[in-house]
Amino acid sequence: MLATDYDPPVRALVVGLCILLAAAGTAAAGIVSFRMPSKNIECAEFTGARATLRCDIRSGVKPLPPKPASCEFDWGAGYVMSRRGRAHVSCVSDSVHAASPRVLRYGTTWRRDGFTCLSRRTGLRCRNASGHGFFLSRERSYAF
Repeated sequence: MLATDYDPPVRALVVGLCILLAAAGTAAAGIVSFRMPSKNIECAEFTGARATLRCDIRSGVKPLPPKPASCEFDWGAGYVMSRRGRAHVSCVSDSVHAASPRVLRYGTTWRRDGFTCLSRRTGLRCRNASGHGFFLSRERSYAF
């Protein structure tokens, strides 16, 4: 059965689902993940023209700034930033958890597409091409 064999509302739904599935397949190919040895912090870079780095921390951002009215989802799961500009506390409805991400051992640096992250026992420090970034640890977190 083809999408054209359905009534117009169902056809729109079928075509929309096909587009979403195709986009999901493309997006999955453009994600590079890593995690800290503690398993408390996990990051994903969404590659492409508008590359974005997002790091989630299971223990949450501390101290957590007030949730803005514009955030309709979970507030404070971590930080997100693009190649340029400031990092922001994330407002998300999902997780960057991957089945088997690369472990970024303590004392090592991850570099890709203008992002640099340094893994230490004291936490994870990531910055972008314009020098802005964030620090995440169980005890404290901040953007710079």
